[in-house]
Amino acid sequence: MLRAAGVAGLGLALPGVAACTGSAPARELVFAGGVRPGVYLSLAQTLAGIWARRLELDPAPRVLSTAGSGQNMELLGDGTAQVAISQIDVAEVFANRIDAAAPLAPRALARLYDDATHVVVRRESRLTRLTDLRDARVSIGPSGSGYQPIAIRLLDVAGIGVAGLGTRAELGLADATAALREGRIDAFFWSGGIPTEGIQALARELPIRLLDLGDVLPRLRERFPVYSVGTVPADTYGLPGPISTLTVRNALLVTASMGIEEARNLIDAAFREQPLLAAASPAAVTVDSRSAIGTQPIPLHPGAQEFYRSTKGY
Repeated sequence: MLRAAGVAGLGLALPGVAACTGSAPARELVFAGGVRPGVYLSLAQTLAGIWARRLELDPAPRVLSTAGSGQNMELLGDGTAQVAISQIDVAEVFANRIDAAAPLAPRALARLYDDATHVVVRRESRLTRLTDLRDARVSIGPSGSGYQPIAIRLLDVAGIGVAGLGTRAELGLADATAALREGRIDAFFWSGGIPTEGIQALARELPIRLLDLGDVLPRLRERFPVYSVGTVPADTYGLPGPISTLTVRNALLVTASMGIEEARNLIDAAFREQPLLAAASPAAVTVDSRSAIGTQPIPLHPGAQEFYRSTKGY
């Protein structure tokens, strides 16, 4: 997930940590995670454990289960959470709504890995392209998730729109897989790392396909350059063949109000424990300190900039 060569020795004491000051109580670091089962939550829990141990945080960081990127950005933006993982497209929409110089404006510590959009159907389904979803029973994901906005944008570009669906559901991953298995919906959207555990589990019980999005991606990327094109290999979920899909970067985010030393120490500790992070989820793409800076249009936090300069990654 994260790999850095020649990491410079950096101080690991966070301002206000009780073990270091012995007087003022430590601030609890709240981390907005994601859904169960999901890569966000797994990574958040692993990072929280790393920070608690390496930075001697007392109390240990608290990880929140959330609907995903949308809710995570709300929690970061209102000060409830100090750290969050979010898709870059969702973070961009949030950042555009506030003054870039505001204390709660988002700042990035690192690019983590890329999500791939899944539009999942039964193997025997008549649905083969996005336009076939007209009049179908489709889950677009819950409000507050990162993948509902992607679903809405894709349906708009395909000329269907949400209004063109036969039935719209807003189910999380666990409920959506159950609904497809039981025949209550025809398709569902999901955006996550490859492979996503919940979809792997579904594929072991029910032969599935993913809709190929290649015919709509050029139009989508023309309107939203933040997205890229990727491939889901056939062997990921026992698919009939590889498919083209949309990918979007995920980033580890804090706010502009976080101190430089604190931000630097957080990302330093994460890089030092790369094997633990890589083991947290096979979905995450390993990146080095050069690719980790690819968080545009969200700027890096000055503390992260200091860290990457020390590793020659910036």
